[in-house]
Amino acid sequence: MDDEIFMKEALKEAQAAQEEDEIPIGAVVVWRGRVIAKGHNMTERLHDATAHAEMIAITAATEALGGKYLNECTLYVTVEPCPMCASAMNWAQLGRLVYGAIDPKRGYTLFSPSLLHPKTTVHAGVLADDCSALISDFFSGKRS
Repeated sequence: MDDEIFMKEALKEAQAAQEEDEIPIGAVVVWRGRVIAKGHNMTERLHDATAHAEMIAITAATEALGGKYLNECTLYVTVEPCPMCASAMNWAQLGRLVYGAIDPKRGYTLFSPSLLHPKTTVHAGVLADDCSALISDFFSGKRS
């Protein structure tokens, strides 16, 4: 299934974040069946609380397409987006969001009405176990 293939690409980005001692979240943006942008958390490296994987990927995707709207794109991210990232997806009019692990403490789904654009479709839980394990292992390592 394509969703799993592209989520595996997002997981590679998450692993790149982990190698940089960043919270391991990765994202890719797909347009017409191909990855046009990638991103992973860079908040520590850039000393920027807004440098989430999704924000990096959205910026790269709009640059690749030469416009601010991503209505024909799908963003794959390993963890449910936070409210900031969901709002950015709204402004970019993202066509589709696919994420792996839920974030019961900081995820955008805690808010009603949804922060996403009304036309954005969502598919949650793709490779959720793999995505969750990466985050859990990262924080377990920090606590020990």
